[in-house]
Amino acid sequence: MSTQVKKAIIPAAGLGTRFLPATKSIPKEMLPIVDRPIILYIVEEAVRAGIEDIVIIQGRHKTAIEDFFDVSYELQDKLMKDGRSEWLESLLKIQSMANVMSIRQKQALGLGHAVYCGKPIVGNEAFAVLLGDEIMLASAQQRTVTEILVRGYEQSSLSSVAIMNVEASEVSKYGIAEATKSANGVGHKITKVIEKPDASQTQSRWALPGRYVFSAEIFEYLKDTKPGKNGEIQLTDAMMTLIQKKGLLGFEFDSRRYDAGDKFGYLQANIEIALDHPQLKEQMKSYLKDLAKKI
Repeated sequence: MSTQVKKAIIPAAGLGTRFLPATKSIPKEMLPIVDRPIILYIVEEAVRAGIEDIVIIQGRHKTAIEDFFDVSYELQDKLMKDGRSEWLESLLKIQSMANVMSIRQKQALGLGHAVYCGKPIVGNEAFAVLLGDEIMLASAQQRTVTEILVRGYEQSSLSSVAIMNVEASEVSKYGIAEATKSANGVGHKITKVIEKPDASQTQSRWALPGRYVFSAEIFEYLKDTKPGKNGEIQLTDAMMTLIQKKGLLGFEFDSRRYDAGDKFGYLQANIEIALDHPQLKEQMKSYLKDLAKKI
């Protein structure tokens, strides 16, 4: 079986209730970070890792995501006639960066179910999973989080997940991995994963921020997983079976990370990414300095 990872699943079927009423008609993943939607940052990370086929798991009323990666003849024709070549080139780049396709998740049955929905396209190949509201930005000199996991899988043939250290007060917001340093120096050996525990339930502070690379066996474990916490099919339950039967590695990362599914995280991403924007950074710096004086 090949250890190359060329496919990715992006679960994006959530209702976005934390951003209501804005997300009543606009998918959360299409909310802009400065001038680009959240989903584009996720897809670009996957592409930098060598991913070629991207499966977006969508719910109802989320066709705007699919439309975004499709051809827009009228808009492209107008940009061409208006001589806006730089905007036209950016649209053409988005359309050609990967093979983007979608599958409908007909019922919101949890992250594990959303991942399982991608099986008809992924088949028996290894694949990445990138949560649709987690933005992780690597510099041009850094490997992206997904690339770290892909290389870890290609080197070890073991499924791999991103892990990050969090404060005790943050533990209940994440899946938590209990881990030991791998004997061969490749990542951390994951011994247990727990879905959003209280801090008193585990000594570990290794959180799972939403980047994974799995072998195709995870589909079989998901198929046999019963509904768990909140009555949903939890990805972490299938990961426990994976740990017991095959093993699982965890990798730390240096990328900037924003939880764009959280209101504060979303605002933080907009401010910090605007500070990197060549046309906005000086104006943004000046504004923030003036604002700080008034607070």
